[in-house]
Amino acid sequence: MSFQQGLSGLNAASKNLDVIGNNIANSGTYGAKSSRAEFSDVYAAALNGAGQNQIGIGTSLQAVAQQFTQGNITTTENPMDLAINGGGFFQVSDGVNPTRYSRNGQFKVSKDGFVVNNDGLKLMGYPANGAGVIQPGTAQPLQLPTGGIPPAVTSEVKMEFNLDSRLKTTAPAGGTGTGLDLSDSATYNNATSMTVYDAKGQDVAVTFYFQKALPAADGSDTWNVYATANGTPFDTDSAGAPIAMDAFGNPTTPFTTLTFPPSGGAPSSPTTPVSMNIPAGTSARGNTTLAIPNIQLDMTGASENGSSFAVTNLTQDGYAPGQLTGIQVANNGIVQARYSNGQSKPAGQVELASFRNPQGLQTMGGNVWIRTVNSGDAVVGVPGDGNMGALQSGALEESNVDLTAELVNMVTAQRAYQANAQTIKTQDQVLQTIVNLR
Repeated sequence: MSFQQGLSGLNAASKNLDVIGNNIANSGTYGAKSSRAEFSDVYAAALNGAGQNQIGIGTSLQAVAQQFTQGNITTTENPMDLAINGGGFFQVSDGVNPTRYSRNGQFKVSKDGFVVNNDGLKLMGYPANGAGVIQPGTAQPLQLPTGGIPPAVTSEVKMEFNLDSRLKTTAPAGGTGTGLDLSDSATYNNATSMTVYDAKGQDVAVTFYFQKALPAADGSDTWNVYATANGTPFDTDSAGAPIAMDAFGNPTTPFTTLTFPPSGGAPSSPTTPVSMNIPAGTSARGNTTLAIPNIQLDMTGASENGSSFAVTNLTQDGYAPGQLTGIQVANNGIVQARYSNGQSKPAGQVELASFRNPQGLQTMGGNVWIRTVNSGDAVVGVPGDGNMGALQSGALEESNVDLTAELVNMVTAQRAYQANAQTIKTQDQVLQTIVNLR
C-alpha cells in the first residue's frame, strides 16, 4: 500500500508543480487569474464500515480553483486599453458561439470600426443613436462611428457682461439720438465679438457694439446695442422691424436697447431673450454665408456697475462639421467620440457581466471564460452600478499572480515530490529485505 501512497503523492506534487508553473508563466498576462491546486486525502472503505485504525492510501487532486482577486492597475498610453477596477467581466463574442467573458482589456478597433480583442472577438455593449443617446437593452457589438459629425446651426446665444456705469454717453445729438459710425470708435463705448454658425456650418463673425445714451429722468441708464455680421449691420432689429441706414451704410437705429435701474445691477429691460435675425453675407474668406433666422439672444445676465467693461460668458449652441479624431471611455463605460470641431457625443456604452460563483466559469484559453451550470447565469449591468466595478481607460489589470509566493510554493512542492519518492525507495528496500530472508 505504501507504493500507492507514494505514487499518489508524486502525482499530486507533479500536478501542483504544473499549476505553479502555469501561474508563473502567466504572471505577465494581463487579466490572468492565478490558480490553486486543491487536494483531498483518500481512504479505503472497509466492507462493514470504517475502522478506527484506518490508514489513508494517499491523496488526489480535487480541484484547480482560480482565484478571482483584483490585480494591480497599470496605466498605458493607449485609450483603447480598459481595466475593470472591481467586479465584473468584459463580454466578447464572435456572433456565433456563446458569449465569452474576460478581464483582459487589451482592445483595438477593427477595419469595420468594431472594438475587438486580439482574437477578433467583439466587445459587447449598448449602441447610441445618431443624437448620441444610449439605447439600453440587449447588448450588441460596439461599433465606433467612421463618418464625421454634421454641422448644427446656431439657435441660442447667451451673453454675460458688465457695462461700466462711469462712462460718458457716446450717442449722437447730445446723447439723445441714435446712430453708429462703424469706422469711428468714438461713437460707441465698448464692443465684443463671437462666432455663430449657419446651416452649412460656416462661421459667421458677429460683433456687438454698446453705446451709452443719456440717463432718463428717473436715473435709469439706457444702452443702445448695435450688431454686425461679417462687418455688415443687421437689417432688422429684435422686433423684426427694418433698421434704418445712413448714406454710408451705418445703422441709425439700434438692434435693441438695454435699460438698467438707477441702482445698476441686472437690466430692467429686456428681461427675456430677444430674437436675432442674422442676414446673409460674405465672410472674410470670400464665401457667402447663409441667413440665420430667429436666434434667441439672452442678455439677461448683463449688469451695469462702476467697474470696467468685461465679458464673463459668451456661449452659443452651433458648430461646424467635424471629423472623428479619437475616443475616450468614461468610468461608467460610455464611449465618447471626439471630433475635430471640439464636439463630442456618446458612441455606445460598455456592458459588464458578473457571476455569483466565478470559480465555476470554464477557462477557454485566450484570456476568456464561458459560463457553466456551476457559475450560474450572467448578471449584466453598466460599470459602476451594483457590484460592477468602474472602468479605467488607458489602463490594464495585471495578473494577480504573486511571484514571490509562487516561488516559495514551488520549493515546497519540489520537497514534497522528493519526500514521496523517498517513501517509494524506502518501501522498495523493505521488500528487498523481506525477499532476502533465509
